[in-house]
Order: sequence, then structure tokens, then C-alpha cells
Amino acid sequence: MELILNKIIPTKALLGLILFVLSFSAPYTLQAANLKIGFVNILKVLDLAPQAKKADARLKQEFAPKEKELARSRDDIRRVEERVRKEEDTMSSKELSRLAKQLRAQRRDFEREQEALREDFNFRRNEELNKLQKDIFKAIVSLSKEEGYDLVVGEGVIYASDQVDITDQVLRRLER
Repeated sequence: MELILNKIIPTKALLGLILFVLSFSAPYTLQAANLKIGFVNILKVLDLAPQAKKADARLKQEFAPKEKELARSRDDIRRVEERVRKEEDTMSSKELSRLAKQLRAQRRDFEREQEALREDFNFRRNEELNKLQKDIFKAIVSLSKEEGYDLVVGEGVIYASDQVDITDQVLRRLER
């Protein structure tokens, strides 16, 4: 009998608490029917924005010379490798050793240059992406205000008008 009462009393207390909370939120629930809400597919915007295409073109132009230089280095390495394969049987061990050492050095340099290019590119791409994200955010907020949206969501809440923001009220309630 005691076990049953322990289960019923907490359930009644929980139900009372839920009803108490709902009684305070009812006015806000009624207002929610008049809200203008929008959604932004951020990934689509990032993919299709003209600023994104321009940033991509800038990055390609900026890094094209270094990529060409790396391609030449890769071709040089392949030529030396091919020469070693073709002439391996006729080369002296001294010449073969010299070419093997040269290949190791070229590969090391190539890998270092490739890694440096990758790091530089990633750094610049992140700079461009950050700039683009700020521009997109400003555009969303500006459009939201001009079009009278109360709430705009994407991956999270991007913009909320003062009409739907009850943060201060919650804070006041918590201060009591």
C-alpha cells in the first residue's frame, strides 16, 4: 500500500507543477498563433550565394600558381623515378645511390610544400567562409526585420523579435 501511495503522490505533484507552469504560459501560447516564422536552409545559402562563388573563384586564382608549381615538382619526381626504373640495370651503384638520395629529398620537399599549401588554403578558405557567414547573418536579420518576421530558424535560432523573447521574464522569475 505504501508503495502505491509513493507512486501516486509524486505523479500528482508532477501534474500540479505542469498545470501551474501551463497557467503562466497560456497567454504566450495564444500569441504564438499570430507569429510570422521563417526558415533558412543555411547549407543551401552557403552553396548558392553569389558571394560564395566569388570567394571560390578568388581562392582558385590565388592558389593556382602554387598548385602549378607543385604539379611541376610532382612531374620532376616522376621523371627521375622513371629514369631510375629504365636505367637501373645499366647505372653504376654510385649513380643509383645519388638518384635515390635526390628522389628522397625531392619527395620530402614536395610533401612539405604540399602540406604548406594545404594549410594556407584551409586558412584562407576559413577566412572567406567566416566573412560569408557574417554577410549571410546580416542579410537574414535585415530581411527578417524588413519583412516583419518574429522568428527565423535555421540550424538554430537566427533571429527572434522582442515579441517572442521571454528571456528577461524568465530571469525575473528565477530571481524571485
